[in-house]
Amino acid sequence: MAERTVAPALRKKVLRVLFISLLLDLISFTFILPLFPKLLEFYRDHESAQSHTAPTLLARIFTGLNTYKNSFAKPINDRYDIVLLGGALGSLFSLLQAIASPIIGTLSDKYGRRTALLWSMTGNVLSVALWVAATDFRTFLASRVVGGLSEGNVQLAMAIATDISDESQRGATMALVGACFSIAFTFGPTLGAWLSSIQSVKDNPFATAAGFSLFLIVTETAYLYFCLPETLPTVAPEENGKQEKQANGHGNGVKKEETKPRVRTNSHFILNATHFSFILFFSGMEFSLPFMTYDLFSYGSKDTGRLLGFIGLIASLLQGSVVRRLHPLKVVQMGVVSCTFAFFLLGRVETQKMLYAAAALLAVTSATVVTGLNSLSSFEAGAGERGGKLGNHRSFGQIGRSLGPLIFCSLYWWAGRETAYAAGAAGMIAVCALVFGGLKVPPGTEMVTKSKAKIT
Repeated sequence: MAERTVAPALRKKVLRVLFISLLLDLISFTFILPLFPKLLEFYRDHESAQSHTAPTLLARIFTGLNTYKNSFAKPINDRYDIVLLGGALGSLFSLLQAIASPIIGTLSDKYGRRTALLWSMTGNVLSVALWVAATDFRTFLASRVVGGLSEGNVQLAMAIATDISDESQRGATMALVGACFSIAFTFGPTLGAWLSSIQSVKDNPFATAAGFSLFLIVTETAYLYFCLPETLPTVAPEENGKQEKQANGHGNGVKKEETKPRVRTNSHFILNATHFSFILFFSGMEFSLPFMTYDLFSYGSKDTGRLLGFIGLIASLLQGSVVRRLHPLKVVQMGVVSCTFAFFLLGRVETQKMLYAAAALLAVTSATVVTGLNSLSSFEAGAGERGGKLGNHRSFGQIGRSLGPLIFCSLYWWAGRETAYAAGAAGMIAVCALVFGGLKVPPGTEMVTKSKAKIT
């Protein structure tokens, strides 16, 4: 497969489109995060007010969760019923993503990034439209299933970012994708919570937030359709023929380079195993935070939102300054070490100052590990296989995300906070050993100077 050099003007255009579209997508995605407790309470109360001859789907799910809850020696407050249901839905979404991500990535290698992304957006539009119409739990569950199977924006954005970046630009470009996450998670939940206070449909009190989310997704789809060029080398010459003719090494398009055999430094197995292991422990810790902060400090949703906003703000600042200037391997190393210390600290938290100190360490982790691993994975993939390889990489992470909350919170309730976080710290030490002992700097990517790291 011939590699190509992307002209600065085309690269700048694609980066602008990626940044704006990802912000729209992720802000829309994060709307629902603070709404889950109240939203699921609404469906529970709505069904309780109606007479049913047979147990509803939601009633059967609650029965299963109560059976799980009652298996612990330590009593679990009924307050957590909704949190557990939200976690179960999150695990379902991640599991569906693990199934869909490799398929979406492979299709993007065959038919092009733009085509795959637009089809993915079609599924996203349907998913949010179902949420707008969800006056019962079954419809809401259908919206989450459709969303889990069709959400491909993040992995395709990473594939596109890889298509338009050489190895010296890769880390900075991936940091841009990570910055979109941090910005969206800083402001999206707050906006979603505010919109949920505006009731426009009696049968669905969350229709305003869902409707605005749909507006953002439709806007993003139209923007991508009109503004995003194809970036996959095997498809781009056909769709961007005019740019290709102008290129010749000097134009605004792309220039093909001589094909070189790809020598892999880090096997995809090691990279995927690292991603899975890290997300397994990190997602479990993430899901346990509301339980821990409620038990220790009686935190409500506003307090938890403030804590998450603090993490998102620090992460976005790091990605815009530090992460984009470091080699991806150093970024990953910094993040896993920070996460290990955060686990140790969370097991010993006694004051809110200690909690926010641990949150600062988690912000470093959020800003670094996944971004760096995605960059390292992209180094090991040729132009015609990046979609599939990055899809597989994301799939391993999503499997870890579907299992982490269940395993970690089970340990939290069985053995207690100190034991759970100590076990998490031990797991992260193993991840550190994998990162420091198993991953290497790919030849030719060692030096990333400030001038090369600039996003232009």
